[in-house]
Amino acid sequence: MSNEQRVFSQFHAGPDNRLTPRFFYGWWIVAAAVLLQFVFLSVSQSTVSVFLRPVVEELGWQVWQFTLGSSLGVLAGALSGVVVGRIVDQRGPRLPVLAGALVSAVCLWSLARQSNLWLFWMLHLCAGFIGWTLFGPLVVNTTINKWFVRRRGWALAVGSSGISFGGLIAPFAMTLVVDSLGWRNGYFVQALFVLAVVAPIALIMRRTPEDVGLRPDGDPAPGGKSGGFPHEKEPPSYTSRQALRTPGFWLLLLGYSMNQAALAAVLAHAVPFATDASFTRRMAALALAVNGLGNLLSKAVWGFCLQRYPPRSLAVAAFSLGGTGVGLMLLSAATAEPAFLFAGFFLYGFGFGGTIPISESLWVTYFGRAHIGAVRGVAQPLSVIGPTVLPVLVGVAYDLQGSYQMGFLGIICIYLLAGLLVAISRPPRVYPRQL
Repeated sequence: MSNEQRVFSQFHAGPDNRLTPRFFYGWWIVAAAVLLQFVFLSVSQSTVSVFLRPVVEELGWQVWQFTLGSSLGVLAGALSGVVVGRIVDQRGPRLPVLAGALVSAVCLWSLARQSNLWLFWMLHLCAGFIGWTLFGPLVVNTTINKWFVRRRGWALAVGSSGISFGGLIAPFAMTLVVDSLGWRNGYFVQALFVLAVVAPIALIMRRTPEDVGLRPDGDPAPGGKSGGFPHEKEPPSYTSRQALRTPGFWLLLLGYSMNQAALAAVLAHAVPFATDASFTRRMAALALAVNGLGNLLSKAVWGFCLQRYPPRSLAVAAFSLGGTGVGLMLLSAATAEPAFLFAGFFLYGFGFGGTIPISESLWVTYFGRAHIGAVRGVAQPLSVIGPTVLPVLVGVAYDLQGSYQMGFLGIICIYLLAGLLVAISRPPRVYPRQL
C-alpha cells in the first residue's frame, strides 16, 4: 500500500482477503460539499431579498436595478463555468475553491463600501465570474460525481443539504444582522464568513478517488490495483463536444434552465412579496426559513428515491411541487393567511431540494462521469439565461403593476413547461465514438 493511500483511508481485510476502506475518503468530500454549498447559497442567492429593500430605499434605486446585480453574478458564473468545469476535470477543485473564497471576500467587503450602481453591478460580475462560483454546485457536484457511482444518489442528496441549510439559516440570520446593524455591515459579515469557512475546506478537496489509489464508493480495486474509470460498470462517458450533438443535452439544458429561473425569481423577491402581502419582514424571513426546512427534509426522500426510481420521473415530481408551492404563496397574498404562506414556501422548498441531486444524477446518467465537469460547464452559459432574465422581468412587472401576481403566475407556468421538457428527454442512443 502506498503512503498516499494510508493518508486517505484506513484499510482492513475483507472476506475475500482484499483490502477495503474502513472509512471512504469520499465522505469527507461530501462533508466539504455541505459546507461549501451552504456558504455559496448564503452569499449569492438566499439573502438577496434580505438586502433588497434596505439598499433600494437608502440609495434611491429601483427594484429591477438591484436584482440585476445578482442576475449579472449568475450570468458571469455561467460564462466562467465553461473553463472551470474543464479545470476541475483535469486538475481538481482545490485551487478553484481557494481562489473563489479570496475573491468573494474582497467583493463582499467592497459591496459594503460602495454607493454607486455601476460599481454594484461590476462587483457582482466579478464575484460571479471568479468568486463564489468557484465553490458552488458546478465544482462541488462535479467532484462528488467522480467519487461515487453506486451511492451517488445519497452522496449528492447529502452534499446538497448545504443548499438547504443556506435557505433555512441564512435569510433569517442575515435579516437580524441587517435590521440590527445595517446592510453595509451585513456584507462585511458575509465577507468574513466566506474566509473563515471556505478557505480551510479547499485544503481537503481532491479530484478523483483514482488520484489517491482508491475506487469510487470505496470499492476494492480489481487485483488490488487501481485502474481508471470503470466504464464497464457505468454509462459511456461523452466529451462536451459529443454531448452537444445529442437531443438529451438540449432538453435537459432547457428544462433545468427554466427550473433555475423560477427558483432564482422566487428567492430574489420572496421577502418583498411577503411584505407587500401584509406580512412583516420577520414573518417573511421565517417563511424563507420554512422553505429551507422543506428543502432540508426533502434530502432523505430524494436520496432514497434516487436509489430506486428513474431520476427523470423524480425531476417532474420536484418541478410540480415547486409550482404548487408558488400557487399557495399567491393564495396567501389573496387571503392574508400565514398558513398558506408557510405551506407554499415549504412545498416550494421541498421541490427545490431535489434540484441538485436529481439534476446531477440525470446529467451523469446521460453522459458519464469522466468528462462531466466539461459537459456541465459548457451547459452553464445557456442554462443561466433564464435565471438572469426572469428575476429582472418579475421586478419590472412589479414596478409597472405594483403587484407580484402576474410575475408569480408566470413562474408557475415556467415550472410546468420545465417538467414537460425533462419528461421527454432521453439518454443518448449512440456511443461516443459514433458522434
